[in-house]
Amino acid sequence: MHPGAVIIDVAVDQGGCIETLRPTSHTNPIYIEEGVVHYGVPNMPGAVPWTATQALNNSTLPYVLQLANKGVKALENNPALASGLNVQNHQLVHPAVKEVFPDLGY
Repeated sequence: MHPGAVIIDVAVDQGGCIETLRPTSHTNPIYIEEGVVHYGVPNMPGAVPWTATQALNNSTLPYVLQLANKGVKALENNPALASGLNVQNHQLVHPAVKEVFPDLGY
């Protein structure tokens, strides 16, 4: 990243996604490493619960409506929705889930 860039790790409280990022706090939310501003406050949505809930609802409602209106056929028309399928016909179908649970015999 270029010096002066900002990176935010929203998964910092679950192990994080950024090698150079470590958890910070609301009282000391940022630090600079390698010229990049790092922000790693855990549970960011918890600081704004109403807004976080509204954002989650707004982003997931279209998927819920597709499933409610079309059932499993919604997966055929929406690759993003289909990529979230983990189990189908009693079988693990998502490659990452199968990798984590190889001994389930599916």
